[in-house]
Amino acid sequence: MKLYYSPGACSLSPHIVLREAGFDITLEKVNLRTKEMESGGDFLAINPKGYVPALELDGGEILTEGPAIIQYVADLVPEKKLVPPAGTLARARVQEWLNFIGTELHKSFSPLFNPATSDDAKAAARALIDRRLAFAASVLDAQPYLTGDSFTVADAYLFTVLSWTGYVKVDITPWPSLGAYFERVKARPAVQAAMAAEGLTG
Repeated sequence: MKLYYSPGACSLSPHIVLREAGFDITLEKVNLRTKEMESGGDFLAINPKGYVPALELDGGEILTEGPAIIQYVADLVPEKKLVPPAGTLARARVQEWLNFIGTELHKSFSPLFNPATSDDAKAAARALIDRRLAFAASVLDAQPYLTGDSFTVADAYLFTVLSWTGYVKVDITPWPSLGAYFERVKARPAVQAAMAAEGLTG
């Protein structure tokens, strides 16, 4: 499989999951501004949406959207227990977190990465992010991972979003459980390997 990624972007989440799953993958770096791939060629020919991640499967099909990719990959290796079985309440809980992270947290960071965003809009985004982080922290106060004692694909996604806080100066120190969680996930060998491959220090 080949993962199309941009260093530190939301493609880090499937990159982590692919390594947690034990797959031998090829990486293709994408310049998100020019839509050019490092090896040459137009990324829009791979994913017309123009953003990462995109995963090229062994049969040549292209799968996009991080939450879809990480669940698909996890389902290929059920013995790794990266996601509960489909149709269970436990699986719905992971999907609940994936939706929350994607729609309520991930997207709230977008204004902070856009230099054209007004100061007022950035302040509003920061206030919303703080409320969302406080909720995640309230859960992590009581357990090591989002859905309990075990790492799942939802944790790969939240870790990725938390990794942006330093770049955009979102302070997570008010929530010690978030900082401890970030370090706990970061210490996982698959996370270390993914970050190293993308040239990230974190």
